Amino acid sequence: MTTPHLPVSPRLFGLLLSGSALLGTGAWADTAVSLQGMLGSKALLIVSGGAPRAVAPGETHQGVKVLSTQGDQALVQVDGRTVTLRVGEAPASVGGRPGATGGDRVVLTGDARGHFVTSGAINNQPVRFLVDTGASVVSLGQAEADRLRLDYRGGQPVTMSTANGLTRGWAFKLDQVRLGDVVVYGVDAVVTPAAMPMVLLGNSFLSRFSMQREGDQMMLVRRR
Repeated sequence: MTTPHLPVSPRLFGLLLSGSALLGTGAWADTAVSLQGMLGSKALLIVSGGAPRAVAPGETHQGVKVLSTQGDQALVQVDGRTVTLRVGEAPASVGGRPGATGGDRVVLTGDARGHFVTSGAINNQPVRFLVDTGASVVSLGQAEADRLRLDYRGGQPVTMSTANGLTRGWAFKLDQVRLGDVVVYGVDAVVTPAAMPMVLLGNSFLSRFSMQREGDQMMLVRRR
């Protein structure tokens, strides 16, 4: 089987050449978790308004790890915090909430070079994004993907062009990408072995939105 050749956007090429950029995580949006019921020893969780999912102790769903279950309760871990959930209670909100303009739009402000850099999350883990309309998919360095504990090696091997020639990467899907107060599920992504100071927010995420640019501000509005 032929390994697909994935073109690299100019901005990704520049990030692979340069080893420096603005780093940091900042704050990210709350994770709302509720326990809808019990299926044997499995907890039926709803995370951030998504579809219910039966999760066994030791398993993780969208960044929420079930530690143990007993009766109508589940002990879960989210963003390093441990929370006890009970069937029928209101969703527990875990994490810090950033400023945002609502659940269907995000406003970003460009820096002096016209780059849109912002904090967000992948699978409820904080990351630093650089908006890149020249990238076909969300792009991560291997070190960052390992930090996020992404199962990218289970994806499809691809060949990528870099400053040092061709290299192997992995194409796969991210369960969840969060920007501001907006969450998108099932986002195509690629991991490159080369170091990258930020995650490139490519068109596999951006195409879900209409983009409006005015001066140094960009508004992303979810398509209906």
